[in-house]
Amino acid sequence: MTEKEKRVQFYIRRIKEGRLKELFAQTVWLYSYVRRYWKSIIIYTLIGLTGTATSLISSIISKDMVDIITGHQTGALVRTFCLFIGFSVGNILVTQLSNYVSNIISLRVDTDIKADIFDKMLITDLESLTKYHTGDLMTRWNSDASTISNGVLNWIPNLIIYIVKFISSFAVVIYYDPEFALLAIMGIPVSIIMSRSVLKRIQSNNKEAAAMNARMSGFNQEAFSNIQTIKAFDLLKVYSLRLRQYQSEYKQMRTGYLRLSMLTSVIMSLVGILVSYSCYALGIYRVWSGAISYGTMTLFLSLANSLTGTLNCLISLVPTAISITTSAGRLMDILNMPKEDFSKRSEVSDFYNRHSSYGLSVKLHDITYSYNNGNLVFKNASFEAHPHKITALVGPSGEGKTTMLRIILALLKPQSGELSIAAGNDSSAHIEFSPSIRQLFSYVPQGNTMFSGTIAENMRTVKPDASNEDIRQALELACAWDFVSALPEGIDSKIGERGQGLSEGQSQRLAIARALLRNSPILLLDEATSALDSATERNILNNIMKDTYPRTCIVTTHRPAVLSMCDYVYMISDKQCRLLSEDEKPLQA
Repeated sequence: MTEKEKRVQFYIRRIKEGRLKELFAQTVWLYSYVRRYWKSIIIYTLIGLTGTATSLISSIISKDMVDIITGHQTGALVRTFCLFIGFSVGNILVTQLSNYVSNIISLRVDTDIKADIFDKMLITDLESLTKYHTGDLMTRWNSDASTISNGVLNWIPNLIIYIVKFISSFAVVIYYDPEFALLAIMGIPVSIIMSRSVLKRIQSNNKEAAAMNARMSGFNQEAFSNIQTIKAFDLLKVYSLRLRQYQSEYKQMRTGYLRLSMLTSVIMSLVGILVSYSCYALGIYRVWSGAISYGTMTLFLSLANSLTGTLNCLISLVPTAISITTSAGRLMDILNMPKEDFSKRSEVSDFYNRHSSYGLSVKLHDITYSYNNGNLVFKNASFEAHPHKITALVGPSGEGKTTMLRIILALLKPQSGELSIAAGNDSSAHIEFSPSIRQLFSYVPQGNTMFSGTIAENMRTVKPDASNEDIRQALELACAWDFVSALPEGIDSKIGERGQGLSEGQSQRLAIARALLRNSPILLLDEATSALDSATERNILNNIMKDTYPRTCIVTTHRPAVLSMCDYVYMISDKQCRLLSEDEKPLQA
């Protein structure tokens, strides 16, 4: 099989694999961002073209000045010299202005695109999103988004600028000496051949590097988030060796690519030297023979270097395009996932305003839910919770208590069943489940969910306009005011990431206070009192339910003290959710 036939088969195979279709989809997706910033792109392009024009005019003026000095041309030397200095300074100013404008626009585009992608990632279906490691998501949002933002602004303008610069420089050379023009572009075939040989490696390396960066980012994120556990298990050496293993794999991958890049650069540099010296030799000969002037030779040498440099810049746009489309593909993997629909926010808000005095009930009937991996969690399970009542979910670990809360929060969508929020105990007035119902919930998940900052800032994340008195009342309901008021700065006291500086029980009480501050009609507590003593736990639940606010409270727990206070207890086991009778409650506790 000939080389040509192999090449044809390669492209046919790539078409069958859908690479061209994939590349087209990525380009269309990128265009959605390009068109947003078309004014910025035009401004950047015009500034770049102005710089190209001033540089070219400076070269022509320098030719005239040399010819005047050497006597090959008559003219006003002082005027020509002033023009040369003026255009040279102008070229410097245009270059700096171009860099400044480029950086300003890049900064704006980068922040805009990252904010847009961040918003889209937030409304992505939870179960689909959790397939990716947090570190991978961070890499895609940060590094890939920056690659795209820089590419959106620079790639098209630079393509136009380099093409115009190459054509204009080549046209000037041809105008003065066609033979010299042919010599000046002698290195073009070599540059094209060398660039083709490295393109495949660039694309492959970009994907491998992105995947490796995601792994390392995930490793770092987990290591620093769990540094207490690493220390407690004396895993310092294990994690240190693991990091070095990742680094070794990354260095090995990049070393091969750098060797290829170095070899390519050496060959292209040697070709550039050969072309430059050939141009020097031809220029000297033609000056010596009287065919051209010294000024013309100076112009040729300047433009020959410009042609070679511009061509290399044009070729460099190809790997840049590959890098941009690779990043686009990685982000599209996330952004093309199913999105949550929040179009019913007003409808849900209106429903609650009409029925707020009655409170809201949660009703799930015959739901069946399986994770995407096929793991069946519920089959024809039913559950209800009503205002002014505490309803508990109990059962062995791993049977689906937290999953049930996520279904209630519309974070997960069952494959079948009826789910609704009803007005009080009246099933005739109800709304269907959707992500928009989350505005009706306050939620305290398992684990420490406090953020770094002051206690007041943590509280106001759920209610920005909360007064200090509002915060105090919520802290009192959660039995947290006693220790908060004893802190030197009270609610303005700072806490570290994940509640560092507080005990687990204190962090839990703050998390409960934050949920109560939101004053939502439905409160979900997922093992939210596990770190509290029985007396504090009982006081918090009493405070929650003695409040006249018609709140529906749903808890998951294993503790008898909680179950004894619950109005209803549902057992989750064997894919079912069954309401326990009064006689069964103590047995399960």
